[in-house]
Amino acid sequence: MKKKEIKELSVEELQAKLGEFKKQHADLKIAHFVTPLENPLQIRKVRRTVARLATELTNRENQ
Repeated sequence: MKKKEIKELSVEELQAKLGEFKKQHADLKIAHFVTPLENPLQIRKVRRTVARLATELTNRENQ
């Protein structure tokens, strides 16, 4: 997800997406451990999306 898309989400949607992407990240890591993924850069992309979502959620809580 892009930064612009994340800013348009509500707090509830951010929390839901964060949980969804954390689960996806864990699944990708396990799948990559068992058999190497065809595109291991997916893990990095999902990890960075999780970080973006968490950062935006923290920023909104601090305001």
